[in-house]
Amino acid sequence: MTRIAPALAVATLLTAGIAQADTPVVDLDIKDHRFQPEAVTIPAGEKVKLMVHNQDATPEEFESYELNREKIIPGHSKAVIFVGPLEPGEYPFFGEFNQATAQGRVIVE
Repeated sequence: MTRIAPALAVATLLTAGIAQADTPVVDLDIKDHRFQPEAVTIPAGEKVKLMVHNQDATPEEFESYELNREKIIPGHSKAVIFVGPLEPGEYPFFGEFNQATAQGRVIVE
């Protein structure tokens, strides 16, 4: 029984790795207190990994009521935010610390 357990553990890890590799990745930058690009398009019905790169020296908080997401991203760092699967439509998000300039939206097609 102990010989089967390690093999099962390896198979489970490999399967999890394959599942993560299949998740589409969308890059989103924060620069000069703005999201770039301001709009990203993702496929409907799929889980997507937003890779947010904060290029500013100050932290920013990615926030979206419609996506039910909230995450602080320290200056000069990256964060992963998973969204979806979502229905077609537009889902706004903003930077909590710079709401006047940090605005964006996820377009789901």
